[in-house]
Amino acid sequence: MGKPSQPKKVLLFIGTLFKDKEVYYRARKILEEKFGEIILESSPRYWNYSDYYTPELGSPILRRFIFFKNLVSEGDIAQIKIQTNQIEEKLSRDGKRQINLDPGYIGLAKLVLATTKDYSHRIYIGEGIYAEVTLIFKDNSFRPNINTYRDYAEEEYIKLFNLARAIYKDLLLPKN
Repeated sequence: MGKPSQPKKVLLFIGTLFKDKEVYYRARKILEEKFGEIILESSPRYWNYSDYYTPELGSPILRRFIFFKNLVSEGDIAQIKIQTNQIEEKLSRDGKRQINLDPGYIGLAKLVLATTKDYSHRIYIGEGIYAEVTLIFKDNSFRPNINTYRDYAEEEYIKLFNLARAIYKDLLLPKN
């Protein structure tokens, strides 16, 4: 029989979608104050996978990922999603979000995203938040699942997530 154990420490990241770079940098500052030092940040890249966010954010929409040095507990991701929703609300204008902030984490075996939206492949984790395993680590690389968002499945982002996993692995090494 297995015994319950404490959640693992994992590498926190925030996926961002935005139009206005000034709003991105304001959100980045708030995120850094809340979650600590940024250890890796992706370059901005145009995001054109759907029109879902256009009414709120406008267009063209840019995507960036921010990775944090301070490891967090897997069990904290629901509360982190609530905090990022509060930041989105704080930065909203005229009732519309100016930035979308999606927290997730990287462990050795998977990349997990937190969301407020339920669906067949998502598991309820508390406080109105669901989680999904977006990528699995197999054969020395992250691999998409059937429901993985298309941008997360792209080679450029797979390379970024593999790099972030390598950094995470180094952070797990005992300190002398």
